[in-house]
Amino acid sequence: MDRPGTEVDEHRIMNSEHLICPAKLTLSLKVKGRRADGYHLIDAEMVSIDLCDKIMISDGSGLKVRSSDSGFEVPQNEDNLVNRALDLLGRTAEVMIDKRIPSGAGLGGGSSNAAAVMRWAGFTDPVAATSLGADIGFCLLGGRARVQGIGEILQPLPHLEREMTLLIPPIGVSTEDVYRAWDDLGSPLGDHGNDLEPAALTVKPELAEWRDALSEATGKRARLAGSGGTWFVEGRHEEFRHRGVVSVNVKTLPRHSTNKKSAAE
Repeated sequence: MDRPGTEVDEHRIMNSEHLICPAKLTLSLKVKGRRADGYHLIDAEMVSIDLCDKIMISDGSGLKVRSSDSGFEVPQNEDNLVNRALDLLGRTAEVMIDKRIPSGAGLGGGSSNAAAVMRWAGFTDPVAATSLGADIGFCLLGGRARVQGIGEILQPLPHLEREMTLLIPPIGVSTEDVYRAWDDLGSPLGDHGNDLEPAALTVKPELAEWRDALSEATGKRARLAGSGGTWFVEGRHEEFRHRGVVSVNVKTLPRHSTNKKSAAE
């Protein structure tokens, strides 16, 4: 006998759209200054990777999140970027997010969720998208791009098929705290392509242990993704564990690989 509610759930699934939300990986980041309103100006290279959240969206209202273990709790109220995106669009929807991108890891999971909902609604304005979050403009574009300003100036770049190995600590890192530390440290330059690395290590010194673990396992110096706390190296490397966390091999994705799918999987 079917469980109560099964028929309703199956009907909802069959009448839902399924959206793919790729993580973004910041390969390099230079901080170029700060605006009068406090927002920092950047010059960065970002790529979409095949570590993805999934969204099921249908008529109705409400937000549910099924989340993997991560450094930060994922909000399910009006603070969630999906709810803020729907508000910006003047739309309502029932949304279920199946999280695979850890929150607070510097991989843009929440921004990618919001961008997927914007694409679903036919919204393509990266400047307006960036008003909700600095990474949403890139996530709306996807692929590979040079990102400038506070994230709203996007220059698409040719797709390069690359593989990366990630180590994602279960440590939530606040982007706001990292930029504040960067200011307090006197605007240091990063030695490994990311100006925010010294600041992130000041905010969360324990990140150094995870950097060293990935570097030792791969024989390559690990680099910090954006404001952290994910570390990455180029190339596909043998899977390993550090403090119970398994390394992740990912590939870059081209633009348009994030198109919505209208059938249930």
